[in-house]
Amino acid sequence: MEKKHSGDLGKKIAYYALIGVFGLVFLCSALYIGNYLLKSGEANNAYENLEQMRPPRPVATQPKPPATDPSTGETLPPTTAEPEPTAPGGMLIEQYPFYEMNNDMVGWITVPDTKINYPVMQTPDNRDYYLNHDFKKQWSAWGAIYAREECDVNEPSDNITLYGHHMKDGSMFAGLDKFKKQAFWEDHQTFYFDTLYERHTYKIWAVFKTSANLDQGFPYHNFVDAANEEEFNEFVATVKRLQFYETGYTPEFGEKLLTLSTCEYSLDNGRFVVCAVRID
Repeated sequence: MEKKHSGDLGKKIAYYALIGVFGLVFLCSALYIGNYLLKSGEANNAYENLEQMRPPRPVATQPKPPATDPSTGETLPPTTAEPEPTAPGGMLIEQYPFYEMNNDMVGWITVPDTKINYPVMQTPDNRDYYLNHDFKKQWSAWGAIYAREECDVNEPSDNITLYGHHMKDGSMFAGLDKFKKQAFWEDHQTFYFDTLYERHTYKIWAVFKTSANLDQGFPYHNFVDAANEEEFNEFVATVKRLQFYETGYTPEFGEKLLTLSTCEYSLDNGRFVVCAVRID
């Protein structure tokens, strides 16, 4: 009888120990999820506040046809348009308040019908600083959208690479995932990347994925300025070979490119890349 009771006691101890382990795992998971949701809310609220501070992007107006004198029918001389007001140093009015808050800001990117509506940062002397720091320079797993250090945003370089995390809450560059489907691209072929001094529209010419592992994938981010036309065309041809679908557009030497890069999880150390060309 004692042996039976001893066996039953051992089973009970094992049972309650197992329950305890499951309970501890559940508690840790709940704490992790709760902390992630809290940090997610804080990060998104911070960027949403910046977005709300920024005035709507001005819509480009079409030039008016020449006016004529109704009495003579002669063409009147064109009227001189009033120059657009700018901030100190010729900076765009809408960019200046953010630049004052953080001088690392070099522009603003907006991709319609995604959450991508963020300031773009750059630290030429501090590589990948905004990989884990937000706009206010506070540590953050969300980081910020930032330009590769070697790129010249204003010149600009032949190809500017912008990095952003693929966050589970859909923020930062997670919205690029939508371009995996050609149907979404067909309705969203253009987006905006405004520097501190100029507004520009970009057209998407290719979408692809690759591995960032050394000697395994295509190191697209290393292409900044072409040494010659052959090098430019080689970069374009490689991207076209990797693209998910045909867009019908092939950039030519002399055109300015913008490459948006984020993580891709179907490959080992994968990257998802959206390539665009400046059209105005």
